[in-house]
Amino acid sequence: MTQSSPQGGQPEDLKEQATQQFKKVADRVEEYANVAAEKIRHTGPGEVAGNLKDAVDRSVDRQPMATLALAAALGFVLGALWKS
Repeated sequence: MTQSSPQGGQPEDLKEQATQQFKKVADRVEEYANVAAEKIRHTGPGEVAGNLKDAVDRSVDRQPMATLALAAALGFVLGALWKS
């Protein structure tokens, strides 16, 4: 007798959830990059660097895992761009 596992579809669900989360993070990275580029165009690079550092520090304090995921996604995107 074979019994169906109550977790039968769980790997696919986890894969879908991970894919959706990765897409959200990638979208956020793109949005932050666009905002940063726009700020650089309108202000001096030194001011933007200071603001970015403050924002990253706050993000690390408030949401360390989200910041880590964002950094990983940014590294992935930059690596893909570098390779192409």
